[in-house]
Amino acid sequence: MTRPDDPVTLPGDPAPFASVPERPAEIPPRSTARRAPSGTTRRGPADPVKSLLHDHRDLCERAVDPLEIAAGLEAHGLTDRTAARYRHRDVFALAEELYARMPPRTREPAGGPPGPGPDTEARAAWTLLALLPGAAALATAGVLRVTEGVLGDGTRALVTVVGAVLACLALRACLGRGPLRAPEGAGRAGMYACWLLSYAVYGEGLLAQVMTGGPDGPWVGTPGPLLGLAAAVAPAAWCAHLFTVRAHRKLAGSRALEEFGAGVRPLLLAAVTLFLAALLPLLYLADLGLGGSGTPVAAVALGVLFFVARLLAAHGLPEPGTVALAGACAVEAGAPALVLAARLPGLEPLARPVDALVSAGGTGAVSALACGGAAIGLLLHAALALSRASAHTRS
Repeated sequence: MTRPDDPVTLPGDPAPFASVPERPAEIPPRSTARRAPSGTTRRGPADPVKSLLHDHRDLCERAVDPLEIAAGLEAHGLTDRTAARYRHRDVFALAEELYARMPPRTREPAGGPPGPGPDTEARAAWTLLALLPGAAALATAGVLRVTEGVLGDGTRALVTVVGAVLACLALRACLGRGPLRAPEGAGRAGMYACWLLSYAVYGEGLLAQVMTGGPDGPWVGTPGPLLGLAAAVAPAAWCAHLFTVRAHRKLAGSRALEEFGAGVRPLLLAAVTLFLAALLPLLYLADLGLGGSGTPVAAVALGVLFFVARLLAAHGLPEPGTVALAGACAVEAGAPALVLAARLPGLEPLARPVDALVSAGGTGAVSALACGGAAIGLLLHAALALSRASAHTRS
C-alpha cells in the first residue's frame, strides 16, 4: 500500500537522484599541479657551477682526480678570484665540486698512468740511460789521450766522429725516457743546441782568428766543455726528477693557486742550484783532464741554459727554451759576423762592441754573455711558468 503523502512514480519517469553531500569548507580542493620530487632541487641560473660543468665537460670526464680539473681550469684562465663567482673559495674547491658532479661511470679507471713516485726499476732504467752520454764522451777522450802521437790525424778524426755519434745516440735515448723526456717534443731546440755545443768547442778559436785578421786555417778546439756537459746529463735527470716529484706533492697539499706557486718557486731554485753544484766540478775535472786551465764560465752558463730549457720542455713548454737557445745562437754568430762586416769601408764601428767585450773578458766573454743572459731570462720565465698547476699535469 502506498500512503497518500508518498511521491508517485510513473512508468518511464527517471529514478530520483540521491542527495550528494557537500564538500566541507575546511578541505581545500585537490590541486592539479604535479609536485617536484622531494629529493631534487632545481638548478638554473642560481647554480653557476652547472654552466661551468657544461663548458668543461670533456675536461671533467677525462680527469682522474680533482687536481687535474684544477690544473685544466687554471690553463683556461680561471683563478682563485674567478672561483668566487662560482661560490667557491678557490679553484681547488671548485674542481672538487666539478669532480663530484661527474658520474663515476665516465671517469677513467684508477689504474691509468701513475703519477711520479717510487719506482725503482724505472729510475734505474733512465739513470743508466743518463750515464751513457758521459760514458761515450769519456771513452772517446780516453782513446784520443792514450793514442796521442800513435794514430794519424785522419784516424784520430775518425775516432772523434765515431765518439760524437755514439754520444748523440746515447743522449737521444736518454731524452726519450725518464724525467727529461719532452711529451710534446722540443721543436728546433736540437738544431740550436748543436750550434751552441759546436761553438763551445771551436767558437773561441774561431773568434780569436777573426779578431786578428783571419780566419786563416784550422783552429784548435777545446773539448773540455763537451765532456763536462755530457757527464752532467745524469745529474740533470735526477734534479729534474726531484723537482717533478716535489712539485706534485706540493700540488696535492695546496689549497690555492697562489699557495702552490709560492711553494714551487723555491723548489725550482733548489733544483737549478743542485744541478749547478754538480755541473761545476764535472766541468772543472773535464777541463783539467784535457789540459785546460779550469772551468770556463761560458760552459757553466750553457749547462744551466740547457737544463732550464729541457725542464720546461719536459713539462710541456718547449717554445720558451727554443727561443732562448735561438737567442744565444744569434749572439754567438753575430760576434764574428760584426767583426767581418767591419772590414768593409765605412762599417768599422760595427766591431767596437765585440772589441770592448773581448778586451774585457777574452774571447770566451761572447759565449758567456750569450748563454748567461739567455739562461737568466729563461729562468725568470720558468719561475712563472712552472708555478702554474697546469704545467704539472703533463709531466
